Amino acid sequence: MAECGQQSCARCCPCSRGRESERSCVCIYMNSCLSCSKPGSLLPLGSSSMESESVTIKNFTSVCPDFLPLAKGEDGELLPLSNIDRKCPMLMYTIFFYRTAIHDFESVVQKMKTGLEKTLFYWYPAAGRLHTNQESGKLDIICNMKGALLVEASTEVEISQLGDLSQYNPFYEKLVHRPPLDGYFSDMPLTVIQVTRFGCGGFAVGVGTSHSLFDGPGKFKFLTAWALLTSGRSDVIPMLIQPVHDRSQLLVAQNNENNTECDDCDDSSDPMTKMVVPFYHLIQLIEQAMSSAHGPETTAGECNYSRIGSTLHDGYVFRTFTLSGRFIDGVKREIGPDGNCSTFEVVATHLWKARNKALNFDKERKVCLQFTMNLRNKLVPPLSEAFSGNAYVLASVSCTVGDLEKESLDETVGKIKAAQESVTDDYVRKYLEALDAPQVPLPPLMELTMVNDLSMCPFHKLDFGQGRPTCMYELAPALPYAACLTENFNEEGSINVTIGLLPQHVDAFTHYFQTKLV
Repeated sequence: MAECGQQSCARCCPCSRGRESERSCVCIYMNSCLSCSKPGSLLPLGSSSMESESVTIKNFTSVCPDFLPLAKGEDGELLPLSNIDRKCPMLMYTIFFYRTAIHDFESVVQKMKTGLEKTLFYWYPAAGRLHTNQESGKLDIICNMKGALLVEASTEVEISQLGDLSQYNPFYEKLVHRPPLDGYFSDMPLTVIQVTRFGCGGFAVGVGTSHSLFDGPGKFKFLTAWALLTSGRSDVIPMLIQPVHDRSQLLVAQNNENNTECDDCDDSSDPMTKMVVPFYHLIQLIEQAMSSAHGPETTAGECNYSRIGSTLHDGYVFRTFTLSGRFIDGVKREIGPDGNCSTFEVVATHLWKARNKALNFDKERKVCLQFTMNLRNKLVPPLSEAFSGNAYVLASVSCTVGDLEKESLDETVGKIKAAQESVTDDYVRKYLEALDAPQVPLPPLMELTMVNDLSMCPFHKLDFGQGRPTCMYELAPALPYAACLTENFNEEGSINVTIGLLPQHVDAFTHYFQTKLV
């Protein structure tokens, strides 16, 4: 049986169906496992002239810290993970495109390797491996310095042939390296980087990092430290080379008498979910879905509930849409003369309304918006700004489709603000405790809109000494219908929204997303 960081369940993971061996189970939000982070199970490969083009792998290098003073004991230091870290340990991939023509590619890769060695001295968990804690049975990281994996590759394809780099292209799958998981997941590197030279002389950096290591802001700091140490610049701020890896503030407390209850949670029989709004809203959606299904193959909201636990990415089309700074500012002015709302609140409101209009649910159906909230300054005392691990919780808003359509932008923004303000130290503690409970797979819920906001991370500044990137692309999230917000590299103030849609919804969503909704 493969090592497992959560419960084992052969039914809920697509890579273990039909096998006797059990695999790592999934949690309530992430319908994926360590064994199935493959291109085929993550993204539908559409027709593209680039698919037949090849990428040649030239070299594999295991990169370790340039000094090893931080490992403790023969097997390395054990870094206990928080329940948030354990939610989704799979590798998450980002690709950065650089158009600057490189004449001595091998020299550039060597400098990046040297910079990575220096970076891993400070960010040493990224050179470690996942480990099942024998006492708790849960995932932790062993900082055994086994190293990150650096892959050097090349292709005759030119960057210009890829078209709009902000749009998914099946060729992107060849710009990242997905290590095979033939044995125990404790052999899998937590950091995998592929540097690919294009025929035009430009290059791509495809970075895969385990979500158990960092959240979006943590990954940005790690990559920024690597870029600065590679380019030899002197403006490396202490926060980047003195990261705080200790998760002790986020480990579940033994005693916590405070409760964070939501007003709508009175009918929940589970005292833990009664305290945590996002979990309660999910339970409502699941109950709604099951009550509307009248047979094993009945669908609700385009989801087949006989397929609970199967891969959710089949058939999804990934599209990136841009909301211009002018559009966003115009909505802010409509909401109020003082513009008393953030860019995120505008984008999330517009996205939620447009998606539900496109999916055309019945008016009485409950829908839900959930989005990541940075908890670093929500705890008492607050986490250090140098904290490297996952430091987010989900905030949640729920209502009926009819109410959402009738609400003004101002009213929906107000609900999002209220959800943000509800995230307090007590909220975070109860959220962490809820994640400590046994987890089950999340069935496909089309009524759930999820948003991950990376727009505050200035990835456009990642300069390894060859100039700044032209574009970045986040490959598919664990949930295909989760939207990812990133900065637009070409237009200040504009936001890119990447989301997975079923083919029958693409045209409608495109129409509503490009229309100012009230």
